[in-house]
Amino acid sequence: MSKKIFYLLGIALVIILGTILYIKFCCNCDAAQPNAAVEKAPPTAIKNDNFVPFIINGSGFEFQTNDNFKFLKNNPAAIQPISDSISIGIEKLKTFLLSNPKQKVTITGYATSDETNTTKFENLGLARANDVKNYFISKGLASSQLDTKGEIINSWKTNADTLIGPVEYEFGTIDAASADTTSTDEWSALKEKINANPLILHFNTNKSSFNLNEEEQQKVADISKYLKNVKNTSVLVVGHSDNVGNRDLNIELAQKRADFSKNYLIKNGIEASRIETESKGPDEPIGDNTTAEGKASNRRTVITIK
Repeated sequence: MSKKIFYLLGIALVIILGTILYIKFCCNCDAAQPNAAVEKAPPTAIKNDNFVPFIINGSGFEFQTNDNFKFLKNNPAAIQPISDSISIGIEKLKTFLLSNPKQKVTITGYATSDETNTTKFENLGLARANDVKNYFISKGLASSQLDTKGEIINSWKTNADTLIGPVEYEFGTIDAASADTTSTDEWSALKEKINANPLILHFNTNKSSFNLNEEEQQKVADISKYLKNVKNTSVLVVGHSDNVGNRDLNIELAQKRADFSKNYLIKNGIEASRIETESKGPDEPIGDNTTAEGKASNRRTVITIK
């Protein structure tokens, strides 16, 4: 056999041996590297410490959803719109409370100590509880089965400048023995006070919007208090207008003002079924329609206890 053939066989053996050693050692090292990478990779499910579910449990009723009411920092009003899953829970609670009239739910709102309270309520937590209560009432729940509390705490779960679910709910029983024992005479006196100096809301020409001052807000609170404690009573909201333009259009405009006022009362905790509206149009002026001031005073709604 020639030297050339031995030389070629030697080269072939070196190549074969090198290949075997590469597969045995280098490939095993490479195969181990992905496993090491997998072990060091962070888990795909990351815990969210800001997650606060909406929970109403107790006294034969249970509901929970991952959504919840949210409030901007320093703000008493829940961010709208409210999720459908919360609305489903409120609807179920409504059905439960209708079937259990002696049950009530206490809504506790929370605010942090570094937040600023600019509301008429004694603290921002109570203002938030009242806002949630009003939302419940707008969905048909009875205000008599809803109580509110407010608490100030050091911290709450947040996402940037948004507080997530700073509201809790607790079931209880309406105790007739501990109900308000204010005498009939005192409630009659409150009704007389409300009707003697009724809540009158004024409107700009062809408009139906307003902002209530502190005195007007107190009148709304008095009306709400009276209705809560005196059953089988209602509120009468009468819309009025000036005499400028077509009478039929003024009748319609005055009715819109009455309806707008009704919606405001509903948002402030008064049940829609206890509010009646009507329109007098330009027929009952209290001011001179030949002057701008007189016309302005005639564009109004008058709210009394019926």
